Amino acid sequence: MGENPAKNHYAQLNQGEENEMEIFGYKTQGWRRALCIAGYILSCGALLLLFYWKPEWDVWANCIRCSLEEADIVLLRTTDEFRIYSRKTVTWISVSALIRSRMDYPATAEEDSIFSKAIMKPSLQVKSIQVQKIRYVWNIYAKQFQKVGALEDHLTCSAIHAKFGSGLTCNEQNVRRVICGPNSIDVPVIPIWKLLIKEVLNPFYVFQLFSVCLWFAEDYMEYATAIIIMSLLSIFLTVYDLRQQSIKLHRLVESHNNIMVTVCRNKEGFQELESHHLVPGDTLVLKEGKTLLPCDAILISGQCIVNESMLTGESIPVMKTHLPQADNFKPWRMHCAEDYKKHVLFCGTEVIQTKADDRGVVKAVVLRTGFNTAKGDLVRSILYPKPMNFKLYRDAFRFLMCLIAFAAIGMIYAVCVFVLNGEEAGEVVKKALDVITIAVPPALPAALTTGIIYTQRRLKKKGIFCISPQRINMCGQLNLICFDKTGTLTEDGLDLWGLLPSERNCFQDIHNFPADHSLPWGPVFRAMAVCHSLIVWQGKIQGDPLDVKMFEATNWVIDDSSGRHTEGQGSTYAAVVRPGPKASSAPVEGVIILHQFPFSSALQRMSVIAQEIGGEQQVFTKGAPEMVAMLCKAETVPSNFESKLLLYTAQGFRVIGLACKSLQAGKQSTDLTREEVESDLTFLGLLIMENRLKRETKPVLEELSAARIRSVMVTGDNIQTAVTVAKNAGMISATNRVILVEANQVPGSFSASITWKPLEENKTEDYRSLDDGGETERKIRLALESDQYHFAMSGKSYQIVAQHFRHLLPKLLLNGTIFARMSPGHKSSLVEEFQKLDYFVGMCGDGANDCGALKVAHAGISLSEQEASVASPFTSWTPSIACVPELIR
Repeated sequence: MGENPAKNHYAQLNQGEENEMEIFGYKTQGWRRALCIAGYILSCGALLLLFYWKPEWDVWANCIRCSLEEADIVLLRTTDEFRIYSRKTVTWISVSALIRSRMDYPATAEEDSIFSKAIMKPSLQVKSIQVQKIRYVWNIYAKQFQKVGALEDHLTCSAIHAKFGSGLTCNEQNVRRVICGPNSIDVPVIPIWKLLIKEVLNPFYVFQLFSVCLWFAEDYMEYATAIIIMSLLSIFLTVYDLRQQSIKLHRLVESHNNIMVTVCRNKEGFQELESHHLVPGDTLVLKEGKTLLPCDAILISGQCIVNESMLTGESIPVMKTHLPQADNFKPWRMHCAEDYKKHVLFCGTEVIQTKADDRGVVKAVVLRTGFNTAKGDLVRSILYPKPMNFKLYRDAFRFLMCLIAFAAIGMIYAVCVFVLNGEEAGEVVKKALDVITIAVPPALPAALTTGIIYTQRRLKKKGIFCISPQRINMCGQLNLICFDKTGTLTEDGLDLWGLLPSERNCFQDIHNFPADHSLPWGPVFRAMAVCHSLIVWQGKIQGDPLDVKMFEATNWVIDDSSGRHTEGQGSTYAAVVRPGPKASSAPVEGVIILHQFPFSSALQRMSVIAQEIGGEQQVFTKGAPEMVAMLCKAETVPSNFESKLLLYTAQGFRVIGLACKSLQAGKQSTDLTREEVESDLTFLGLLIMENRLKRETKPVLEELSAARIRSVMVTGDNIQTAVTVAKNAGMISATNRVILVEANQVPGSFSASITWKPLEENKTEDYRSLDDGGETERKIRLALESDQYHFAMSGKSYQIVAQHFRHLLPKLLLNGTIFARMSPGHKSSLVEEFQKLDYFVGMCGDGANDCGALKVAHAGISLSEQEASVASPFTSWTPSIACVPELIR
């Protein structure tokens, strides 16, 4: 921040985040202000209008630069290529009514929090600014504006349990509430007069008004009246459209703003209050039964089952486990790595079921409130969409500039001619201005607006809904479309195709489904019966479609009424699975699922600890076959494992690996770490699922290919499966070769190596980042010149290439068709990289983990009707990719 705080007139807000901004401090100066007011009056408001269009000029004219500490006005500038300015007034929040003196405020719980650092000792006042619905307060120690409305990131797991386990005191809560503001995502319906003024003050319409006045002065009535009627119609249509969107958004969010919640109060027991009073650090008590979450919170005791369809678009119940009480020095989010979301309950999602542990109640600490929450983020992305660097608008602006230049030449010529002919001064001015109004077409804005509104209507008839009309013009320019695989190109559900059991490191005969004879009792059967996170909700088995299909094949049932299971000292809630009426006879009356390690996309697996009634405890693991095999004892994995896996994935099947091991008696399942549980396993076999293409997929991809529009697949599935689906769908033609690009970090060093091998042959070419890059590039160039190649790579390789082989990335992306095992973050990054190569990118997905990519793309099309899809500019009501060519047309 620099040495001298007085010089600190500049800082960065939200560093490294998507909405990063630069912030400059300014102080209003009396005489400058007076001069500006005089200017407004003398220019009949024209100067005021100019400042409305250019807020930075307003600040520069009215204020002088000063340090952020003294500033009463701040100027914000986005750090992207658009450099958009905005002006904010600094406000003061008084805390003195709550705290008579600094001594009243309990320092112990707060010594390192932003709340104590923001409160000045003498005046007990806090400086704050509000940017895009988020409040920032001035930290007097760090000398910078910091976001409030979220718990500090540096807290460790043990600190969260210790500090907030028993709740905040009333005083702490009141101070936090005043500083953070209410916990509500409030989107008021914009009044019509505001929309009208905003629309009318568009530079185009102001120019039009000037033209019309001039024509009336010259008795040019008919055309002027026609333009007025046309413009009014256009303004009316736009305002109506914006108003409808505003109402829709208001309705979407208002339901969650006021819910009654129970919080823990330090030394005062439980208290009921309205959810808009919640602050970060409050401890919520989750009751049994359904509840809507009014904020983001970290679960600190018990476990929950949540319906997150509002965020992910997938109505699969998700299991949440409590934050471990690990005593280490890492911040909690780093300690939990990519799995931290398994402990976070998100705002707007619905808790379906809660299960308490031996501590009695299910508690969660409020993590983020208001617009800082996951739902708030979604709403903000709709309220403040990312500006589009659109060529059409840029070219239209250049075209206008050319017209104005010609008009200026014409104007000078007209003035010369009329003056030489001795016309009156008034007439000369009129005629000269007339030339400008003729050169720049006044009907242009009305024509553009009306065009977009009619387009929206046409799309609606085709079942495509649009929330961002300015993106419609872009769709005609799309030349690359990224498709998600599951649920987009292929059917949503999976069908169980076969089971390949393994015994004593050899694969046995395959068992096909649907079979006349049922599965024999054994470890594989037990794995299929217990290794899932299914629940019974509203009388139906709910959960991941893959888990549902696998469990149904066993003909067993989940007995969820069994409740508590006591084991040693502690007690856990446990589901019990029992043989159903159709099941073949089994030597046990049921299996108890004691503990779950939920599925993690980072680890690509899930595990459960289960116990046969009256038997020993066992661990069952299922996940990506490569991953499961790595965790198994080498002697239990069949030697032909890789060739068998390749055989099935190459046919487009989805393959899941299964493994198990017995646990020593006396160990408590809750004390075991995931690493201990998922090691030295015995390999059990492969479960083979079939994922069929949707009927519309192939014809649509052929149509796009004929129109020279590139198709790319971005999926979380296995590379081999993705390549097969791409070949079956016609994304890769039969004559073309697929080259697998793999990049790996060299252990113990900062360099990486990259290898590629044609998928059809077993030849590997190897390059290292330490070697000469010229040779590598020459080989890629030769491969590309023949134009018969498609690159395929995994998310991990993509990330390493982006870090270590930046110069190769564009070349790989130009012919990259398959991107597999991609996380949501990888997907949005990939779309941005394509945009840097001057592609106009469309993204088509089913809303779930594609949310980020749908927002970033020039045109994101969601095939899901859940609320998550609201972040996407386009939503199709028919759940197939047939909407893509319709939109481009």
